[in-house]
Amino acid sequence: MSGARNLLRQIPGRRGDFMAQKAGPTLSRRRLLRSTGAAAVLAAAPALSLAQPARRPNILFIMADDLGFADLSCYGRRDYATPVLDRLAADGVLLTQAYASSAICSPTRVGLITGRYPHRLAVGLPEPIRTARLDPVGLEPGDGLLPRLMKRAGYRTVLVGKWHMGWPPANGPIACGYDRFFGIAAGGADYFSHREQNPEDPARAGLYEGNSLERRQGYLTELLADRAVEEIGSAARDGQPLLLSLHFTAPHWPWQGPTDAASSAVIRDLRHNDGGSLEVYAAMVQAMDAAIGRVLAALDRHRLAEDTIVIFTSDNGGERFSDTWPLRGGKGELLEGGIRVPALVRWPGRIAPASRSPQVMATIDWLPTLAAAAGAALDRNRPSDGENLMPVLTGDASPSPRRLFWRFARNNQAAVRDGDLKYLRMNGEEHLYNVADDPRERAELKVREAPAFARLRSAYESWNATMLRYPGTGGGSA
Repeated sequence: MSGARNLLRQIPGRRGDFMAQKAGPTLSRRRLLRSTGAAAVLAAAPALSLAQPARRPNILFIMADDLGFADLSCYGRRDYATPVLDRLAADGVLLTQAYASSAICSPTRVGLITGRYPHRLAVGLPEPIRTARLDPVGLEPGDGLLPRLMKRAGYRTVLVGKWHMGWPPANGPIACGYDRFFGIAAGGADYFSHREQNPEDPARAGLYEGNSLERRQGYLTELLADRAVEEIGSAARDGQPLLLSLHFTAPHWPWQGPTDAASSAVIRDLRHNDGGSLEVYAAMVQAMDAAIGRVLAALDRHRLAEDTIVIFTSDNGGERFSDTWPLRGGKGELLEGGIRVPALVRWPGRIAPASRSPQVMATIDWLPTLAAAAGAALDRNRPSDGENLMPVLTGDASPSPRRLFWRFARNNQAAVRDGDLKYLRMNGEEHLYNVADDPRERAELKVREAPAFARLRSAYESWNATMLRYPGTGGGSA
């Protein structure tokens, strides 16, 4: 626990007073009271009831794309503010040691929808999935997927935003259990023309309505929020509990803010290596923050907020213009900056406002956690690698140590987090760090802690032997 406290101290030391200077269970009272309505939240806190609600909660799962650990002002971003997500943090729990299940997008999304290490499935091996021709594999429809579990529990299931686990119709969201889908299936798209990253058809607009491509006008972040607001209204009218997966493409490249429509005519490669800036990146994140504000306002307007679990997180660490302080590394690396992500959870009446947690968790934990909250039965034939962490989030249980694994084909990377220790292999070298006390991964411990180094290396090899091999290799790793 002391290591997590050290990390919490480092954030305000650089950023200001959002987190208390001393370790404690809540955010700083001064910052909390700045949030709109936060005083009322504090006044209501003593009446908090942790009894199981009579009706099944709605679930709004919001995922950003390539957002860095410190890209929200509640995590320390200094050069712009994210007031909506700051308020979400003030209304619920902020996790300081949440991880993506991969350093890149497609495998993390596989981990989310299956609750399993993505390397157990063929769709989790491409990093990331490219196109139907280059990577024809896709998520196989079947039992055990998050939307299917929720449908069986009586939920209306909707995906708005990025899929990136195969192509409709055979391997799209509808086939895999979502009732409705509006968004993109590829890894990225122009924010205005909606042209997708697809070398097979460079001009193809990749915006889907269900299983069909269609053309729309508008900035993609705002279009996704528009549809999410519509879906919330529909759920309010029919009274069916809702699982709304809202997966933004922001702030993934191309670098286009809401006023940059003219850039669509000049961007040739959607990776946009010759464009972008800190200012544009800030505009993209702030546009997403504002869009989330409209979605949360829809919950309030339809009187659903009190019965809705809201989660916000990212699919992997940040890229190019993102901030990962005090971590090191970024997207595509198993350094902390490539896999540790922001994570906020609000559930009125169940999760105490203005709380924070050092619980170590990963994307694979969301499926069993949300299934437990919704009363949805897990698939015994496809057991989750994650854990139900709702008792920790609600304060009914204390944070507990975890052992988590990662691998990434580029540079033959491997990682294990076991308690506070982390084994890391990349660029042909092996390391051991205490990432609770040393989140920048600078103090090399593999000699001083040789038995622990050997233990974690062995644990990785044993785990890796149970995963699928990368194509064209003789073993689990590349």
